[in-house]
Parts: sequence; C-alpha cells; structure tokens
Amino acid sequence: MRLFAAVLPPGDVVEELAAEVDRLRRLPDAGRLRWTARPGWHFTLAFYGEVADDVVPALADRLARAAHRTAPFPLSLAGGGQFGRGRALWTGARGDVEALRLLADRAEAAARKAGVPMGEHRRYKAHLTLARSRDAVDVRPYVTALAEFAGETWTVADLALVRSRLPTSGVPGEQPRYEVVERWALGGAG
Repeated sequence: MRLFAAVLPPGDVVEELAAEVDRLRRLPDAGRLRWTARPGWHFTLAFYGEVADDVVPALADRLARAAHRTAPFPLSLAGGGQFGRGRALWTGARGDVEALRLLADRAEAAARKAGVPMGEHRRYKAHLTLARSRDAVDVRPYVTALAEFAGETWTVADLALVRSRLPTSGVPGEQPRYEVVERWALGGAG
C-alpha cells in the first residue's frame, strides 16, 4: 500500500481554502498549473511510499502511540510559497507549527521503528500543496496573492494514516485518490 501520515483540515477550513483557490485560478496562466483537488488537501507529515501489508499493523501501532503523546494544537492555513521554481505552489501554516513539526518527526520515527525505510531525515516544512507543474511556471503572482491569505484557526485533534492510489487511466488531469486507513485522536482527545 502507498501510505503517508497526515493532518487533514476540517470541512469549514477546506471551504475557506476553496474560495481562495477559486480566486487564484482566475489569475493569468492558471491553466498552466495542475491544481490539486479538494480531497488532496492535507499536511503530509511523513511519506512512507509502498508499505508491505504485514508491516502496516506495526506502523499503525506506532502512529497510535505518536498521536497519544501529542496534545491537540491550534493551526490555520496562511500565506504561501513555492518549491522548485514554480513546480509546486502551496499555502503554509500558522499557529503551533512547532507542534506540527513534532508530530511529523514522531510520524517519521514511528515508521522507522516499524521497519519502514525512510531515507535521509529532512526538517519538516509545513505546507499544503495547491498546484503543481511539470515545467517551471512563474508563480510569483500566486505567492503574492497568498501573502494576504489567513484562514480560520482550528484545533488539530487527530493524526491520519492515508492511502494514495495514483492515477492509472492516463487521462490528463486525473488526480490521485486518497482514503483514510485509520485515524487516532491526539493526546487522548475525543
């Protein structure tokens, strides 16, 4: 299974972001970007790639522990930026970003302890991908527009293990499909 750990924004936050993305999609050259569909809006904490079915229970157990050790925390979507000279456009986070980083570190450590090969550790950068491009696109107007964006604060109360299924049809613009495998309350919340 192709898996990752994530924080999923609640519905009202997704609606707020959708309005901002609709505004961005009216900017010039928006058609040159592949916009991420709403089901793809999440903060990836740790990407695991293909995980053998017999490893998933150990990974789930470790993630449950990581969630239990992390208290709920406030977060909001805010601002924006780019990776790879316009290859990815994203919105960032405000609030207790350090708690989000700690949860990302715990999600990575959970995988290592469960036997999932993780490669080299990188410092976590909180971002939610809005659009991608195969070619470098000048996304500065989008980043400038996102500079004013500040969403409502919500309380992150759980950690999700998500399965992603990559497109197989070959249809241009087809998006990956995501399904939540399991969720764990943070700090015993809920």
